[in-house]
Amino acid sequence: MDKQSTWKWIDENREEFIKVSDKIWEYAELGLVETKSSKIIAETLERHDFKVQLGVAGMPTGILAEYGEGKPIIGLMGEYDALPGISNVAEPRKEAIIEGAPGHGCGHNIHGTTALAAAIAIRYTMENEGLKGTIRFYGTPAEENYGGKVYMVTAGLFDDVDACLSHHPSELNVAGMSSSTATNDYKFEFFGKTAHAAGSPEQGRSALDAVELMNIGVNYLREHVIQEARIHYVIEEGGGQPNVVPDYARSWYYIRAPERSQLAPITKRILKIAEGAAMMTETRLNAIHMGGLYNLIPNKVLADAITANMREIGAPTYTEEELEFAKAIDSTVSRDEKIGMLRASKHPEWERFVDVLIDTEVHEPWDDGITSPGSTDVADVSWKTPTLEFQTATNVLGTPGHDWRWVACGGMSIGHKSLIFAAKTMAGTTLDLLTSPEMIKEAKAELKKRLGDQKYVPVKPDDEPPLEIARAKAEQLKGKQ
Repeated sequence: MDKQSTWKWIDENREEFIKVSDKIWEYAELGLVETKSSKIIAETLERHDFKVQLGVAGMPTGILAEYGEGKPIIGLMGEYDALPGISNVAEPRKEAIIEGAPGHGCGHNIHGTTALAAAIAIRYTMENEGLKGTIRFYGTPAEENYGGKVYMVTAGLFDDVDACLSHHPSELNVAGMSSSTATNDYKFEFFGKTAHAAGSPEQGRSALDAVELMNIGVNYLREHVIQEARIHYVIEEGGGQPNVVPDYARSWYYIRAPERSQLAPITKRILKIAEGAAMMTETRLNAIHMGGLYNLIPNKVLADAITANMREIGAPTYTEEELEFAKAIDSTVSRDEKIGMLRASKHPEWERFVDVLIDTEVHEPWDDGITSPGSTDVADVSWKTPTLEFQTATNVLGTPGHDWRWVACGGMSIGHKSLIFAAKTMAGTTLDLLTSPEMIKEAKAELKKRLGDQKYVPVKPDDEPPLEIARAKAEQLKGKQ
C-alpha cells in the first residue's frame, strides 16, 4: 500500500484541519460542555460522508462516526476539552485572552483534530484503493475531569474494535510504552450548622473545619502509602464569609496508584480519615465517588508500527521565527527546572536535550515497564482492545503541561506542524492495520498476554455522566467561554 497519496492528501488539505484546531483552541470549552467544539468536528465528518452520531454514551458532546463496513474496525480517538483558568494568547508571554477563562493547556484542540484529519484522509484512500474495513472516529469528551471514554467503554462502543489509536501533544516524538496510574475520583461534602462566629460559635458546627481536618489527616497519610501513589485535592466550597460558621463545605480529591489493586487500600484509608473528620466536628459526611480510571496497557506491536511511520514521514523542522518563539518560551523556564523535567522522563540520553528547544528526533520507545504518574481514560480503552497513544513535539522542551506555555504553542504554527505530522502518522499506521491481518492478530495476542488473568470491571458502571455538575461549572464561567 502506497501511503504517499494519503500523506499528500493531508498536506493538500492541511488548512482545513488547522482551521478546525484553531477554532477549538479559541472555543476552549470544559469537559462535557464542549458544544461548539464537538459540533465543528461532527459537521466536518458529515461533510466528508461519515455516518455521524453526536450525543453518545449519555454525553451530548460525545461523537461516534464511521466510514466503510465490515472488518477490521480501526478506532481513532480525539479529545477536545480544555482546562480551567489558563486562557492565553498565542504569543510567548503570559497574557490571558480573558482573565480566568479556560485554555487548551494540554493540546486537546490538536488531539481531536489529529484523529479527524487522519480518519478523513483514510476515508478517501479506502474509496480510491477499494480497501475493505471500517474507520471509526471517537470524539471523546471530558478526558481531563470526568473520563468520558469510560462511559463509552461501559456502553460497549469499543467491544468490536480491532485496534485503537490516539495521539497526544507532547515535548517528544515517540510512541511511548509507559503505563499510567489508576485513579479514584471523590468529592467529600460536609454538612454542619451555621452560627455567628463571634457571638455564638459554640452553637456552630463548621463544615470547613471538617474539610481542613480531613486534608491534614490525608497529608499525614502521605508518609504511609507507596512511593508511586499521588493524592491531590482542591477545596471547591469553603463558606461565605468569616463571621458565619460554614454549614457546607466540599473538597474534590484525585487518588492515584500504579494499579487498581494498589489504589483500593489507599482509598479505604482516605475514606476513614473523612469519617474521622466528620466525627471530630460533629458534621455529616457525604462521600461521592465520581468515578475512576484504570492503568494503561501499552502495546509494542502498535508502537513499532507508529515509530516506523514517524520515521518514514520525518519529524517537522522549524523556521527562524518559530525558533525565536520557542527561545522566548524557553527563557521562562530555569535550567534546573528543565533538567528536572528531562530527568523525570527517564530517557536514557536526557542530557543531550538540555539545550534543545524543540525536539526534531523520532525516538525509539524506552519506557516499557515504567508507570507515568499521570492518568488518562485512554487506559480503560486499552483493556478492551489493542491501543496506543503516541506523542509528537508540540511544545518547548522543559515546559510544564497544563500551563500557559502549552496554550501558546498549541495556537500557533509549532502546534500546527505537530498536528499535521501526527495526522500523517496516525493515517499511515491505520493503513498498516487495515491491510495487515497479521499485525492485528499479533497486537491482540500481546494484549492478552499483558492482561493475563486480570479482568476489566468498570469503576462505576451504572452511573450517568455528571452533566449537571459540568453545566454548573460552565455556568460559573459564563461570558468566559
